[in-house]
Parts: sequence; C-alpha cells; structure tokens
Amino acid sequence: MKKRSLTMKKSTGFTLIELLVVMAILGMLAALVGPALFGNLSKGQRTTAASQISNLEAALDSYRLDVGSYPDSLRGLVENDSGSPRWNGPYIRDDEIPLDPWDNAYNYSPDGRDFRLMSYGADGAPGGEGDDADIGN
Repeated sequence: MKKRSLTMKKSTGFTLIELLVVMAILGMLAALVGPALFGNLSKGQRTTAASQISNLEAALDSYRLDVGSYPDSLRGLVENDSGSPRWNGPYIRDDEIPLDPWDNAYNYSPDGRDFRLMSYGADGAPGGEGDDADIGN
C-alpha cells in the first residue's frame, strides 16, 4: 500500500497588497503624464487652426486672382454667390467651410483689397491669452 502524501497546492495569483501597489504606481504615472498630454492637445488645436487659416488664405487668394476681389463671405469659396462669370471654384476641397478646432466659425471680414481671417481660440471671444488667444492675420 502506497502512502499518499498530502501536498498543499500552491495558489497562483496576486495578493491584495500586490494589486494595491500596482494601482498606486499606475495612479502616480497618470498624475505625472496626464497634464503633459493635455498640454499637447491644446498645442495641436492651435496648430490645426493656424494650418486651416493658411489653407483658407490660399483659397481666398485664388478666388481674388479669378474674380478680382475677395468674396463677401467664406461661402464664396464653395459657391458662386457673387454671380461673377470669372468664378472658377470651388476653391476648397471639401465643399464645406471648416470650423476651427473648438467648433466655432472662423471670423472673416473683407475690407476692399484685403481681409482678416481669425479664430478666437478656445473661448470663442476676441482677445485672451493661452488657449483663448486669437489665431490668424
């Protein structure tokens, strides 16, 4: 007759203390990395706005070369709202005037032979600092 030896099975898994330590480490990493990531997000939004403004400025200049003056509104880049026979658009690809990265319309104001094109930033109001600063010409 064989003797049966009773062996205790070693439990595999993590203890509560180990799990708590890992959670604490992850929390500290999130606290250190999170602000840096959100800072880059707002920088990316400002860069996107500047890029969109540059593209719209190029389209406005093309419009002016064809028609002889700037349109009364940005809508003139996608449809012939002036009725000019020299209109050769649409002047932007998407046939849709983009909104700025904060979902506000760009502020466009033509004044004869020139124009102003601005994004008012995150707050959508003129002036401001940081993320609320105006972007444009």
